[in-house]
Amino acid sequence: MGTSEEDYYPKKQPNQTQATNNRKHKLQMLIVVVFTNLVTLYIFAGPSLNKVKSFSGYTTQLTSSSSSSSSSLPLLASNSLSQELNTTREQLVGSQSLIAELNEKLNSSNLLVQALLVELARKNNEGSSSTDQVWEYFMEQIGNNEVKLAVGPHKLPLGKAPTTGSDDVYPTVGAGCLRLQEELAQYLTYDIGGECPVDDVFAQRLMLKGCEPLPRRRCHPKSPVGYKEPTPVPDSLWSTPPDSSIIWDPYTCKSYQCLIDRKKMPGIYDCKDCFDLEGREKSRWLYDNGALDYGIDQVLGMKPPGTIRIGLDIGGGSGTFAARMRERNVTIITSSMNFDGPFNSFIASRGLIPIHVSVSHRLPFFENTLDIVHSMHVLSNWIPDTMLEFTLYDIYRVLRPGGLFWLDHFFCIGHQLNGTYIPIIDRIGFNKLRWNAGMKLDRGADKNEWYFSALLEKPMT
Repeated sequence: MGTSEEDYYPKKQPNQTQATNNRKHKLQMLIVVVFTNLVTLYIFAGPSLNKVKSFSGYTTQLTSSSSSSSSSLPLLASNSLSQELNTTREQLVGSQSLIAELNEKLNSSNLLVQALLVELARKNNEGSSSTDQVWEYFMEQIGNNEVKLAVGPHKLPLGKAPTTGSDDVYPTVGAGCLRLQEELAQYLTYDIGGECPVDDVFAQRLMLKGCEPLPRRRCHPKSPVGYKEPTPVPDSLWSTPPDSSIIWDPYTCKSYQCLIDRKKMPGIYDCKDCFDLEGREKSRWLYDNGALDYGIDQVLGMKPPGTIRIGLDIGGGSGTFAARMRERNVTIITSSMNFDGPFNSFIASRGLIPIHVSVSHRLPFFENTLDIVHSMHVLSNWIPDTMLEFTLYDIYRVLRPGGLFWLDHFFCIGHQLNGTYIPIIDRIGFNKLRWNAGMKLDRGADKNEWYFSALLEKPMT
């Protein structure tokens, strides 16, 4: 049996209609009160303005008289005139402060009236929605035309799309961008059709503030000088690319050898030894010790051969996990940020697929599609608990039924393990295929620092 529109939107009862009318009258009365206050402010501001004009004229007159007859005035008269001039200036400053205060109140009242008008329009269900009006008001305040074009909306040339029922298209610009008007204007300041600013660090800061994804730009990124063709696969999986393959950050390393050598340097770096493909990277995930270190072959052996085909590595460093999977005919996309190094460019040079998103970004995959999701070190106790839970639910969403989530070396403090993280994982609903926890002994048992690794499965039903 069909369902009519009236079933979803029942008719209003008389008492509901009366309540709605009462709200409309209250809003209208509130607007009248605000308008009255504005008029009052204008009336009181009028005399102040007149005073300012009279003070200004008097000052001009005194200055003119003083310049024309200063030589003939006695000293006593000159001192008296100077005191009056100083008093007049003080009064002028006070009047200007009063005007500024009145202007501020007037602007506040104006914003209140606008908010009331938007609310009244929403209550009356007339014209565009309140969200549209707030958006239009925001767009009016933006001075940078490139920002307006970037955040849309854009009209469809053939009218309404049957799939959306709208003739507008809104670009996928993060809502956080709307809170960062000055930074957004800076990011979108460039010569159209020219070369984009070299502002990768600034762009990542915007992303970490919630402006993700960033808006598109109508400019060309700067290309490296002396660029060479990449190394062919499979040799590229374990080859360090030439230095001419990227544009180096002038404030950090200026060669790949520098990035390789930094494992010997003091200081904290993100993925400190990831770029040394002849070092520890060469043996990662090859061996299974039955504890925290899982081997790739042992993990793949948990499923029928050939059923793990595509997946994601969250915060995958220089792409070594994806390289190991590539050797086993599994395609892995590696998400990474360029913290302390050109990680995305390095991953691509190995013939692998990087994706430049932060850990807070909604995973750009449809639900029930991936065979495996892996993350090492990135998902740990530095992430706020609520944000972590959202991330784990998103991983559950993109995994197909029977898909694997390999949570590799999650770091936490002892009391957090049973008190926070095990309950969160249990709430998500994964099946536990493997679970290992252990204390980080090299830091001292008194610090109570723990790791745990887990192989989790999305239920088939």
